[in-house]
Amino acid sequence: MATSSGKTSTPTPLASKRPLPKDPSSEVPSKKKSSAPPLSLSGHFVEGSIVRIAMENFLTYDICEVCPGPHLNMIIGANGTGKSSIVCAICLGLAGKPAFMGRADKVGFFVKRGCSKGMVEIELFRSSGNLVITREIDVAKNQSFWFINKKSTTQKVVEEQVAALNIQVGNLCQFLPQDKVGEFAKLSKIELLEATEKSIGPPEMHRYHCELKNFREKEKQLETSCKEKTEYLEKMVQRNERYKQDVERFYERKRHLDLIEMLEAKRPWVEYENVRQEYEEVKLARDRVKDEVRKLKDGQIPITRRIEEIEMQRHNLEAQIKAKATDIKETSQKCKQKQDVIERKDKHIEELQQALTVKQNAELDRQRRISNTRKMIEDLQNELRTTENCVNLQPQIDDITNDLRRVQDEKESCESEIIDKLKERETLEKEKKSVNDQIVQFDNLMNQKEDKLRQRYRDTYDAVLWLRNNRDKFKQRVYEPIMLMINMKDNKNAKYIENHIPSNDLRAFVFESQEDMEVFLKEATPERFCLFKPLLVSLKRGQDPKSAQVGLYLSGTQVRDNKKLRVNAVIAPRSSYADRAPSRSLNELKQYGFFSYLRELFDAPAPVMSYLCSQYHIHEVPVGTERTRERIERVIQETRLKQMYTAEEKYVVKTSVYSNKVISSNTSLKVAQFLTVTVDLEQRRHLEEHLKEINRKLHAVESGLIALREKNKHLEHKDNELRQRKKELLERKNKKRQLEQKISSKLGSLKLMEQDTCNLEEEERKANTKIKEINVQKAKLVTELTNLIKICTSLHIQKVDLILQNTTVISEKNKLESDYMAASSQLRVKEQHFIELDENRQRLLQKCKELMRRARQVCNLGAEQTVPQEYQTQVPNIPNGHNSSPPMAFQDLPNTLDEIDALLTEERSRASCVVEEYTKREEEIEQLTEELKIKKVELDKYRESISQVKERWLNPLKELVEKINEKFSNFFSSMQCAGEVDLHIENEEDYDKYGIRIRVKFRSSTQLHELTPHHQSGGERSVSTMLYLMALQELNRCPFRVVDEINQGMDPINERRVFEMVVNTACKENTSQYFFITPKLLQNLPYSEKMTVLFVYNGPHMLEPNRWNLKAFQRRRRRITFTQPSQ
Repeated sequence: MATSSGKTSTPTPLASKRPLPKDPSSEVPSKKKSSAPPLSLSGHFVEGSIVRIAMENFLTYDICEVCPGPHLNMIIGANGTGKSSIVCAICLGLAGKPAFMGRADKVGFFVKRGCSKGMVEIELFRSSGNLVITREIDVAKNQSFWFINKKSTTQKVVEEQVAALNIQVGNLCQFLPQDKVGEFAKLSKIELLEATEKSIGPPEMHRYHCELKNFREKEKQLETSCKEKTEYLEKMVQRNERYKQDVERFYERKRHLDLIEMLEAKRPWVEYENVRQEYEEVKLARDRVKDEVRKLKDGQIPITRRIEEIEMQRHNLEAQIKAKATDIKETSQKCKQKQDVIERKDKHIEELQQALTVKQNAELDRQRRISNTRKMIEDLQNELRTTENCVNLQPQIDDITNDLRRVQDEKESCESEIIDKLKERETLEKEKKSVNDQIVQFDNLMNQKEDKLRQRYRDTYDAVLWLRNNRDKFKQRVYEPIMLMINMKDNKNAKYIENHIPSNDLRAFVFESQEDMEVFLKEATPERFCLFKPLLVSLKRGQDPKSAQVGLYLSGTQVRDNKKLRVNAVIAPRSSYADRAPSRSLNELKQYGFFSYLRELFDAPAPVMSYLCSQYHIHEVPVGTERTRERIERVIQETRLKQMYTAEEKYVVKTSVYSNKVISSNTSLKVAQFLTVTVDLEQRRHLEEHLKEINRKLHAVESGLIALREKNKHLEHKDNELRQRKKELLERKNKKRQLEQKISSKLGSLKLMEQDTCNLEEEERKANTKIKEINVQKAKLVTELTNLIKICTSLHIQKVDLILQNTTVISEKNKLESDYMAASSQLRVKEQHFIELDENRQRLLQKCKELMRRARQVCNLGAEQTVPQEYQTQVPNIPNGHNSSPPMAFQDLPNTLDEIDALLTEERSRASCVVEEYTKREEEIEQLTEELKIKKVELDKYRESISQVKERWLNPLKELVEKINEKFSNFFSSMQCAGEVDLHIENEEDYDKYGIRIRVKFRSSTQLHELTPHHQSGGERSVSTMLYLMALQELNRCPFRVVDEINQGMDPINERRVFEMVVNTACKENTSQYFFITPKLLQNLPYSEKMTVLFVYNGPHMLEPNRWNLKAFQRRRRRITFTQPSQ
């Protein structure tokens, strides 16, 4: 079997998937990886068989190790337990591609969720020493790290090692995973042939097939190439035949060459004459430009002289303008000084006038203030006469002062009381916070218990939440599950309670009335659980019917994906059992080591305690110590207790009805899981009552504070009123004295104002005298300023006249300079044109000399030799081989270079194109003939190679297919059906279209039909696939074969027949290893001693690998079997 270890944090009910260990001879699955199978089995393994599979953090497994047998391995387990995970481990561990499994395209998805790394290790049998391949998977990087025999390596090396053992995890004939079963029937005949060759054929068979396909492809290419070249060669020969007539005109070429020679002789002379004429034209143009340059230079001399004269005149005028500007500046400065003096005189007059005005205004203001003061003194004297008539106010002031002192005393007392109340409130709030913190601590402990309930029994936890929100629907109190109501006095004793009370009752709700329980069952349905269905009501011996346990299944589509959930409810007895005394006093039992009854180990509400006492007699079951276990036989004999607990065991004592013998059984106590968290509910209740008392006191303090603040506010208002009345009386008392002081002060002010007099007429006369003197001085200054302005105006007129003269001179100068610049520009252009013409003349002169030299060279004339007459007018007759042309003079030929060049090109083309094209095609025909010969030789070699390879490949292939057909037909015949396998050939030469065809029929009334994904049913395709793989099994040369859940679509009859064939075929001697994965099997199937059955289990209560002890399990099983008959 397989086993796994480790914990998982997934919130599903199945906490982790841990298949059990396989090897029945081992107590604990070993984590050491052996390098070879046991000696007794190694002889049965074929080369490359799987000896061991190890997985860590892989899909459903934490840690798992599987050791298959050498023959048929049946891997059985319910859906989702992890059977296909083993298949995935084989594929990925042997360098298979993730996409081949049909699950995911990335290897990181095969690592268990929540883990960062995973590992697969495959140990393969090898006679020279086992091969251990390890693949470590990194989820973050989606990478794999490979090891062979614990040494790091690459994936390529692993693939080479696997291929050397003929392992093909990508071949559906050898490795058929669950998600690929349907694809086997979809294989084409060609694909099926290749898969069969790789799986059971000799190593060279598939290689020969590939060579044949390659040879045939090259043969087709060569045939096509030869055909194309032959056709092209024939066209070339035909075309060359047509050009023979053109070759016969070859000798006409000489005539064209003679003409070319004449043209080439005349061309330099024509070119020389053209350049000489151009030279003469350039020379004449150069001389004309030279005369124009000289004339322009002569015309610029008068302009230059006039510009110099005007420049001297401009300098004189600018000097005169500058002198006039200096005189104007000095005169303007004097004018400004006179203006400043006049302005100061005006300002002095204004100041004198303002001073006189101020004195007049001051006198008027004094008279007005004297009048106002006299009126105020009269009003104050009238008010003083009225005030003297008031009575004495001092007694009233004294009475108000006494009242004010009394109010202040009351106010101080009230504020003191408010401070005391605030301190009391602060103390109560601190105490309230402390109590709340303690209650929160208790609630946290309670939350821990609720979390455990939620993790283990989610449906019960959801029912608790519903109950808390709907308590108003019940007449009496409904108690939450017993495990939440129980509070252990000591955590170490929780194991006794959990071992004594079944988990079904620990999570049961406790009701005090049948009506409330019916309401719970009825009303809870639409809120959360859709539908509660009572399943059973079981009454135990001596149990009150009202306390019967009621099991409830939860069903519906709205809760937990259509899964059935379970909630339990019980009814407490009408009469209380909680306070019933035990039948034996605890003091009598202390001598045996007992220290308490179960009831005294915990606290619980009375109805809950009553139910547990009536149902499980917790008031009658004592708890002992290790001393009790040491004398257990004496305890059983003397106490006659039916149940008891020691430190680590539970003892149940029964008396046989037939023999009256005392029979005892003991079981080890399980570790407590739910009741280890202790919550002192009584203390929590006291804290809640204390919190209520604190809240009551806080309310009273707040009420007192409000009353005191109202009283303080009233006293504050009264104090303000008294102070205001006292202030008014004091003001009335002091008003007479204040009036007398004001009258005395006003009289003093009036006297001072009357003494402060001013003579306005004298002041006005003095001011007018000073103003008159200033006006005389001002008139003299104005006369001087007028004279200066006239002088300045005359100077400005003279300056303007000089500026106008200067402007006229500058304008004339600018016009002369513009004319000079235009003439200079024209002169520069002419000079540049002259330079260019001179350079062109020199160039043409050199070119004429060069062309003359070339013309003499063409005509074979020396440097000093004169040109003969014939080269000037005509040329002698020139023989042209076979024919001769009449004499032709130079004057009969074209006289321009363009005409001569065009005629030369035409004659050269006529003289050369026909022969060159003919010669080129002759060479190409010869080259094509040689290439065609080489291609035919190569084609013959390929045909010979194809014939040899075909003979080595086709004959063994036909024999192999015949053997497969024989096995396949026999298997189908044994099932009263018909099947046939043959080699399908469309064209004997198309080796890439060869294939294996499977034809089957399952009913006698039908014909054989080819196996396709559409014609046969799913079960028929599964049977056909399985029988074909079995037909390959005895012929197989691969070390193992894997078939995953192929029997799912079969009917029971076919499944039984196929299973028998698999067992008979896979368990023969010298057959390869076989893995058959299935979630279920029929009953009464035949099995073989050579089979290995691997059971895969999972669930939340699976043991850790290091705790699995098969021998201890067998001992307990024997002990239970031994004790059952006597019961």
